[in-house]
Amino acid sequence: MRRLPPAAQEDLRLRVVAALESGRVRTYGQAAEIFGVSERSVGTWWRSSRAGGRQALLAAPRESRRGKGELLDDSARGAVLQAMRDYTPVDIGQSGVLWTRASVRTLIRLVCGTSMTEQGVGKWLRRHGFTPQRPARRSYRQQPEAVRAWLEDEYPAIAAQARWERAELVWADHCGLRSDTAPPGRSWAPAGQTPLVRVNGRRFRVNIMSAVASRGALWFTVFPGKFTAKVMCTFLDRLATHAGRKVHVIADRHPVHRSKAVWAWLEENTDRVVLHLMPGYSPELNPDELLNADLKHHIHAARATSADDLARETRRFLHRRQRQPRIVCGYFRARHVRYAIE
Repeated sequence: MRRLPPAAQEDLRLRVVAALESGRVRTYGQAAEIFGVSERSVGTWWRSSRAGGRQALLAAPRESRRGKGELLDDSARGAVLQAMRDYTPVDIGQSGVLWTRASVRTLIRLVCGTSMTEQGVGKWLRRHGFTPQRPARRSYRQQPEAVRAWLEDEYPAIAAQARWERAELVWADHCGLRSDTAPPGRSWAPAGQTPLVRVNGRRFRVNIMSAVASRGALWFTVFPGKFTAKVMCTFLDRLATHAGRKVHVIADRHPVHRSKAVWAWLEENTDRVVLHLMPGYSPELNPDELLNADLKHHIHAARATSADDLARETRRFLHRRQRQPRIVCGYFRARHVRYAIE
């Protein structure tokens, strides 16, 4: 009986009493056996119907439950949640820049004078649509006006020009892998026994220059030396050759991308390559950054025995991604770069 929803329980009570009233069932025991309930329940329902009529058998409307997490009225709750949306803990005199259960608990006590447990704070936040999330990183030097102009005016014009010229539109970026970088992620281990990962201990690195297109194409070069204008020009030359047509390249404002040597080469190759620079401090707008993240997640540079070994593993991974265009296309479906899908 208790496992039935309220409406089904109400219907069962009415049917039992109706059977007794019609005379088809003469005793509580018979009714209990027919309807599969206890004899005691049958008697309770019959007496309730005699005292209060049919209304006494109906399910009572359920009132909203207010546990300890709902000690805040609408005004106080709105003030706390709005403060969490608009500010960080350090903005209102606390330590840290992330909202934890402890910092929210302190905020509630300061704003409302109400004390809650950290567990209660977590349940309260989930009840009102908040979840624990890894925050995105943004430079305080980023200019929102420049980003808005890029999204609304500059990029649409670049994309339209590339379509009109039947050119390839690609996104390029440079990244490096270092052998002294700790392996990413975490590992399960017995409590109190920190897991151990054996690493090479030597310090070396390799650099990668890559470019991706929304149709799933990927181009790259892996080199051990520094990233220079010569490397950039060589990469652009190979990119245009492999693409087989004019290429519009979108990249960040790295000093090499803005160097005189690169722009002198571009002036000599205007019929092959056009370079467009994105707004400063806005890596989240570049889909190629997701290739870099994918690369660093799968290549554990600390396990490499030499720079040649690391370069070989990096090339093997990037060659595999070249044969997986669906994954490259997936980079463009991330929330901040969907605008780049052609």
